[in-house]
Amino acid sequence: MIYSRWLYTIVSLMVLALPAQVYAVEFVTVGPRAMGMGGAGVAVTTDALATYWNPAGLAMTQTVDIRILGGAQVIDRLGIADAVHDLEKFNPNDPNTAANLAKAQNIAARINKPGATISLNGSAGLYIKGHLGEHAFGLNVSDVATGGGVVSAPVTATQNGAAVNLAGAMALRGLEARQLAFSYAYAFSDKTFAIGVTGKIIQGASYNGSTTLTGGTDVSVTDNFGKSTLSTAFGIDVGAIYRPSSWLRFAVVAKDINQPTFNAAGGGELKLEPQIRGGMAINPYSSLTLTADVDATANKTFVPGVKSQVLSLGAEQTILSEFLSFRVGAFKNMQDANTPFTPTAGLGLRVFAFRMDVGGGYDFREKGALGSLSLSLTF
Repeated sequence: MIYSRWLYTIVSLMVLALPAQVYAVEFVTVGPRAMGMGGAGVAVTTDALATYWNPAGLAMTQTVDIRILGGAQVIDRLGIADAVHDLEKFNPNDPNTAANLAKAQNIAARINKPGATISLNGSAGLYIKGHLGEHAFGLNVSDVATGGGVVSAPVTATQNGAAVNLAGAMALRGLEARQLAFSYAYAFSDKTFAIGVTGKIIQGASYNGSTTLTGGTDVSVTDNFGKSTLSTAFGIDVGAIYRPSSWLRFAVVAKDINQPTFNAAGGGELKLEPQIRGGMAINPYSSLTLTADVDATANKTFVPGVKSQVLSLGAEQTILSEFLSFRVGAFKNMQDANTPFTPTAGLGLRVFAFRMDVGGGYDFREKGALGSLSLSLTF
């Protein structure tokens, strides 16, 4: 019971850290293992990536882990990517002017559709974990980026003699959190309970740009986020894991509880409000893991009117002493009733101390995609 009271106390402190109206930058899925399991990582991550997911996880295994990774996700809402692609292929000088004007108006209507937006996020870095008895330590040098695009000047179709012109603009916003993070975790009573804390020195790179949408011309997104506005802040994450039995774990993490603030591109400030996510993991038998995560906060994105509060579900089956690991999962943004569950899958390969993991997913309706790869040494 003492561990339950400890967990309740920590959760209560996390909740008290939140203001009455809470929105935070969306929780990015970091690492192919979590990505393959639908984005669930709070209760199951015990390798070096626990410095991101939940520092308490560092103390749940006595291993040394070094890994590098990269990953990205694109969310295409209401088919805007296909519409922009059609705009790029549009021929303004098609001799059938009437049909070409109708085609241009159709493209413009698809791009201008309310809710037609695009979101981007990604992560990359070096993550290291070590231990000294029940004490565990972590370090990461990483970059976690989020961004998005929304139509700022509606696309219009106009006839100019025999030519048909399509023209509009898309606003682009983003933030890179370039961070140097140090984590410490401690496990109590044969790993029944663990707590952890991460301190982060964060260089925030804020972006505010735009790109033109012109018929028959390639649309450049990555080159038009604008010049970054740089500022530095300090962030704190705290987490806890409670393992009442060998086959069951509950976990909670609160990120950026001190609300680090950065200078926003174009003026003003950009504050990272606290994120809280809970998770659980079940091991019906030693080689099978079932896991779930859920955001307790409705998190802002860089797309106006779009919030992120994700439910993640996943499973992992290992064979031949983790020589191979097979993962499946799905996730859904509960703040957007129109989005379906997005399926994910992943694969891990272990040869002695070397590990390679890949994971990804695809939204077959909106055609959003995500993928990640990591290489690691675990001793």
